[in-house]
Amino acid sequence: MPRAKGGFTTRRYHKKVLDQAKGYSGGRSRLYKNAAQAVDKALVAAYRDRRLKKREFRSLWIVRINAAVRSLGLSYSQFMNGLKKANILLDRRVLADLAYSDPKAFGQLVEQVKG
Repeated sequence: MPRAKGGFTTRRYHKKVLDQAKGYSGGRSRLYKNAAQAVDKALVAAYRDRRLKKREFRSLWIVRINAAVRSLGLSYSQFMNGLKKANILLDRRVLADLAYSDPKAFGQLVEQVKG
């Protein structure tokens, strides 16, 4: 009796991995072993970077707020402290967007924090 080599199950799994590797260059999209390694690495990077993305955006928002606030004569920490004391509940994403898209309104907010 011949040995069982997986047949349909193995082919289905290999096809799934090769579909995930579509668009990769060279053997990484055509050879199962190379494709499996590339897909594994890509999935690890995707998982990690979904978390890193949150940190990177927060840090970008802080840089934008800091730049806008310093041009109006305040530091970032003083501004954030002033917002808390004035009971203004805006998150960093909204503040950064406001500083970028509507500097006049952001300036009024800074004046409110100063006073």
